[in-house]
Amino acid sequence: MMNQDIYVVIEHLRGQAADISYLMLAGARALAQETGGEVAAVLLGHDVQSLANNMAAGKVLYVEHPALAEFTSDAYQKVLTVLIREKEPRAVLFASSSIGADVASVLSARLNLPLISSCQSFSADGRPISQICGGKIMAESDLPDGTALLTMIPGGYKPEQGQSGIAPDIIKVEAPALDNLRVTLKQYIEPEAGDVDISKEPVLVSVGRGIQNQDNIEMAEELAEALGGKVSASRPVVDQGWMPTSRLVGKSGKKVTPKIYLALGISGAPEHVEGMGESEVIIAINTDTNAPIFNVAKYGTTTDLFDLVPVLTEKLQEEKKV
Repeated sequence: MMNQDIYVVIEHLRGQAADISYLMLAGARALAQETGGEVAAVLLGHDVQSLANNMAAGKVLYVEHPALAEFTSDAYQKVLTVLIREKEPRAVLFASSSIGADVASVLSARLNLPLISSCQSFSADGRPISQICGGKIMAESDLPDGTALLTMIPGGYKPEQGQSGIAPDIIKVEAPALDNLRVTLKQYIEPEAGDVDISKEPVLVSVGRGIQNQDNIEMAEELAEALGGKVSASRPVVDQGWMPTSRLVGKSGKKVTPKIYLALGISGAPEHVEGMGESEVIIAINTDTNAPIFNVAKYGTTTDLFDLVPVLTEKLQEEKKV
């Protein structure tokens, strides 16, 4: 018989839980208030039980197995297929990430369950609120009957809302047979260290597609220097080869938490927000009034960056001379 519990599949790497896992736990708590169920963190791994100690959940379902020491889609899919079939939770939350997409999409097809993607938060009555059209439209929908799968994006909750000083109950769940897996992890391949560690910079001026061409990055560098910061970038700028991978902010780059994050011509796709959403002050400059970056920015303007940035830089340079 189906229960009303909300399951959260914890995403972790190299012994550290990802911030998105805590965001999901916060969202699950909001949803569980409506369903009347309990929040259950689902932790798969090997010797990672300690990760559960600060999770804001009623319980943790811990599946321990050497084959789960590192993420592989094959192993996760096998474990979660059995778990969801047996427990029939009301909903299962996954991160909107490469890991979450690998698992949730296959489980949806394998178990014939509905999948809601890019969910940012839940309304007071438990309705998922999701981003569509690159975040320019927020769609509110009903939670499908039966067990529903959802992928979560940043923006609706903060990591600390999914953390607790009280350790939850840990329930060990036996893993199914994980022999003859088709996918195994051989090694991690990481980019070479860059000239700057943007994750440690207090001020970042980040450029996106709106910078238009590589020559215009010099303008951003002048502004960053005037602010005492460095220049970072979104995925389109790095893909063009205009800036090195070491300057990439986002899900496939670095997570940054500067005191000031000034976004120039960045739309604010979920993949980018995941990497900078916890910055202390986010300032957005974008001519698109519907750009989702304004959903997370404390301050913003639709003034053309090519009109504003040179003036702003000049004013800052003048202040330094005083």
